[in-house]
Amino acid sequence: MTSYIDKVSGFINTYYIDPILHDEGYNIVNTLTWAIILGLCIFAVVKLLKKLDIQADNRFIASIVPFVLAGSSMRVLEDAEVIQQPFSLLLITPIIYFVVFFITLGCLIAAKELSKKWAGGNMETIFASMGFVWFLLNISVLFSTQKVVLPMILIYILSLGIFITLFVYFIAKKIHFGILTDRLNISILGAHMLDASSTFIGVDMLGYYEKHVLPSYLIDLTGTAFVMYPLKLAIFIPVLYIIDNNFNEDEESRNLKTFVKMVILVLGLSPACRNTIRMFFGV
Repeated sequence: MTSYIDKVSGFINTYYIDPILHDEGYNIVNTLTWAIILGLCIFAVVKLLKKLDIQADNRFIASIVPFVLAGSSMRVLEDAEVIQQPFSLLLITPIIYFVVFFITLGCLIAAKELSKKWAGGNMETIFASMGFVWFLLNISVLFSTQKVVLPMILIYILSLGIFITLFVYFIAKKIHFGILTDRLNISILGAHMLDASSTFIGVDMLGYYEKHVLPSYLIDLTGTAFVMYPLKLAIFIPVLYIIDNNFNEDEESRNLKTFVKMVILVLGLSPACRNTIRMFFGV
């Protein structure tokens, strides 16, 4: 019995606890686990938004972006060792996702209530403003504690990501592939092209390394992080096609579809922002 408990304890420590405590990145076991948890959370949050009478539309998705910037910049505070243990453990993936989620949820509920009390108050505007203030606070701390090392990195990553996104968009328009001319869909692809650009520049040019299992394997296999571009295009174009051709039965299904798209956008934009801010400060 003791041996069995030791084995289970060792398994949990090896695949879950140690990667968090030592910020070692991902392995196949914890990657699959976090993916399952994410899927369950998506359904739970969709139900929560319905209960709060909040529509998951394009305007709501836009209001989430400042919180992505805030969460990403808060993660860099841990990278830069501005926050010390034990509090820094709250800012390591995947724990930080829960921290950011609950802060965002609190702001969302507050924005909803404030919009009721202020005549003409727009919930999304109030909500986005809260996220932007949070982001500014994080950036202010980084500027006060870190030196700017690569000021042009923002332009490099944005230029490369936008160029490839526009290239895909114009090809899709020319061949009348409507999936990739939809504003939200091309924004999702753009977020992931920014992530690919930050990884490519960080790994190939600045000596950073990739922590995720599949990208890390492919980068080692090909010898370049440029592989992130075809990898993301090969994954997300079919995913967007499948999503757009399903979940259309009723309003609840359409809300679920929009929310899933929002999650996919966040999964691309969040690491893109974190990587860019890290390189900007040379962390």
